[in-house]
This record gives sequence, structure tokens and C-alpha cells, in this order.
Amino acid sequence: MQYDIEPGNFVVNPSEKSWGIGQIQSIIKNKATINFQNSGKKVINLDNVKLEKVKNEQY
Repeated sequence: MQYDIEPGNFVVNPSEKSWGIGQIQSIIKNKATINFQNSGKKVINLDNVKLEKVKNEQY
């Protein structure tokens, strides 16, 4: 499955907004490693969570 995100993109997890903005570190198969500003590094299964890309103007 293709995802419209790639390493370096900034995202938010809409179901965990308290995590803040995260930057994608890597994507391997369906797992993304993301470093979130308020909760640190998380590994997310992209088949289960629809991340929202953050535009540069939103920082």
C-alpha cells in the first residue's frame, strides 16, 4: 500500500493531538517511526492510523 507521507514530513495523529506535531524518521513497510514534540518517538502502524500531514505554514 502507498502512503502520501515520507521521511521528513511533519504530521499529527488526529486521535492523539496531545502528542503534538511529529516528524517522520522512517517508513518500513506499513510502520512509521515518528518523533513527536510532546511524547517522543512512536512507531505507528499506518494501516491502523490515518496521519494528517502538516503544512509548513502551520508551525
